[in-house]
Amino acid sequence: MSFVASFLDSAMDALVVPGFSRVGYAIRSRSFESLDRMSLVGKTVVVTGHTSGLGYAAACQLRSMGADLVVVGRHRARSEEAAERIKKTNGVGTLEVSVADMGELGEVRELATWLGATHPRIDVVVHNAGALLKERTRTSAGHDTTLAVHVYGPFLLTHSLLASLAAANGRVITVSSGGMYATGLPDFDRGHGLELPDATYDGTRQYAVAKRAQVTLNEMWASNAAARGVAFHAMHPGWADTPGVATSIPVFRAVTRPILRNAAQGADTISWLAGTEPSAIGSGGFWCDRAQRPIHRLGSTRRRDTPEARHRLWELVNEAALGSFS
Repeated sequence: MSFVASFLDSAMDALVVPGFSRVGYAIRSRSFESLDRMSLVGKTVVVTGHTSGLGYAAACQLRSMGADLVVVGRHRARSEEAAERIKKTNGVGTLEVSVADMGELGEVRELATWLGATHPRIDVVVHNAGALLKERTRTSAGHDTTLAVHVYGPFLLTHSLLASLAAANGRVITVSSGGMYATGLPDFDRGHGLELPDATYDGTRQYAVAKRAQVTLNEMWASNAAARGVAFHAMHPGWADTPGVATSIPVFRAVTRPILRNAAQGADTISWLAGTEPSAIGSGGFWCDRAQRPIHRLGSTRRRDTPEARHRLWELVNEAALGSFS
């Protein structure tokens, strides 16, 4: 990237609106190598949340790159219908459907057991399944649904598939959100936790807390000795027009719709991370539009990101995700 292009990229990112909108993608993508020139032939790629939006767009792109896909959704009929549409994308790889709710840890455990038995080598896992809920709901285990879907379920699946991922020198890609920039890690020293109190529950804020946890855990997984041989990446798609956005934050969509990206543009970095040589992108980074981005924009969130807070985060997530199965 030239100095001018690098300066423009950084300026758009700092200003947020141009960087997160379709404008930023349109300018940056002029220098992008086509995904069609990246081969995933013979590679096994697991994608959660494939029935619509970013997950569906990424699955189509990954199939066109030649991947053998395993797509995971909550509902059998919707999952299979989406898979049939994905199959129409030109691709030489296989496509399997598995059904699991990423917020229900028992189902995630069953998914991991099946994947480990049938796919001893897994090249990529894409954690894309998500939920932004206006009202709090809870899983059968009593966990906040937003935290379970975005944090606990992916943590359990990653932990359970480390052997299959390491066998392939694989990678884990977590789809986060730029919304996490407004929220730091909880103030654990003052008794705060990942779950917002019922009395002050706000769905958008709980979502941002979950996304902050994802990005922090991504960095922690990258330095975890147990995950040696596996690369970890988190990304945010910018502002993309997806069914989830339309349903969960309709006012935001109405205001920003003229500048929203389409799902394929938002998913581009997911597929690029899956197909890029590991030596070129390292591990533990947070990406948007194929460039590594900072995980903090505010001093307040940076100050909360202490070694002690990270240790407590790992403890809480490890207990919630694995405690029932240890």
